[in-house]
Amino acid sequence: MKILQIINSLNIGGAEKLIAESVPLYKNKGISMDVLCLSSKKTVLWEELENNNIKVTGLSKKSVYNPFLIFKIIPYLKKYDIIHLHLFPALYWVVLAKWFSFSKAKLIFTEHSTHNNRREKKLFQIIDRIIYKGLHQIITISPDVDKSLKTHLRVKKNNIHLISNGVNISKFAEAKAYNKSDFFQENSFILIQVSSFRKAKDQKLIIKALKTLPEEIVLLLVGEGPLKEENEKLVKELKLENRVQFLGLRNDIPELLKTADSIILSSFYEGFGLAIVEGMAAQKPVIASDVPGLREIVKNHGLLFPQGDVQYLKDQIIKLYEDAEYYSKIKKQCFERAQNFSINKMIDSYIDIYKKVL
Repeated sequence: MKILQIINSLNIGGAEKLIAESVPLYKNKGISMDVLCLSSKKTVLWEELENNNIKVTGLSKKSVYNPFLIFKIIPYLKKYDIIHLHLFPALYWVVLAKWFSFSKAKLIFTEHSTHNNRREKKLFQIIDRIIYKGLHQIITISPDVDKSLKTHLRVKKNNIHLISNGVNISKFAEAKAYNKSDFFQENSFILIQVSSFRKAKDQKLIIKALKTLPEEIVLLLVGEGPLKEENEKLVKELKLENRVQFLGLRNDIPELLKTADSIILSSFYEGFGLAIVEGMAAQKPVIASDVPGLREIVKNHGLLFPQGDVQYLKDQIIKLYEDAEYYSKIKKQCFERAQNFSINKMIDSYIDIYKKVL
């Protein structure tokens, strides 16, 4: 059984991190698996895979939205039994490549989000329904993703299967923290958000909240993206340069999470809050916006706030900062919740799907 994972790139993101974490573990279970990226830009996740002796190939230095990538994909369809797809436009290009090439490879697609811009446009709604018919199996990563996809496709298809994402719990639980003085003062209370700088992630909300919080409360932002400069500008406008650090892309996420006091995710929406589960696995209290993809993970375990509500967010942070007993309670609840999201359980479920499809 030869499997090829295809994704747009290996920048920081939930789907990308999942590939970097899981592919070496598939290899340990005797599954032959390579990775193909539409973008040939090397990243820390790319290097992480190569360090684990995983073959990673890139197709183009130009835009991943170039339809000519279809023809670059076709030769790969003849080398593998299963093609496992992630994200748009990889979804479109691979399905079209299969139709043009008459390949016998089986296509599996993991749906990672509850929302995307295509679903708001009538033409793309129609195109989506045609493209999804070219898939042998569709995996959704959370109940909200499952529900929204079935609503979008207007079907209750028996080839849609829910498999929750997972993390390597021991990797995060056993990570060694850095000294806080490597980033701020030793007595700092460090918040951290790990996510790309896109509109959906809303890092600006946390920056605004920080302005009127005690000076000991500080923020690490990990990731890259088109809105990073806007966030850096906001930090300067609010004169928070000494309390906010932008760390860019990092391959030491477990150590950074272990160093922080609380993990936060302020998204407008998520398919599955992988960064939040990683924070829970690192034995930290988590704070997340009360939106699909986060709510079902965090509710009754970590802390939720209404998306966009700066005051509510500040109140949650202050309570963790000031009340040690409350902090310990939420921390314990979060770690207990993380046990439900084992990456090994996820991998075994995928292997079952691979065997079923073949």
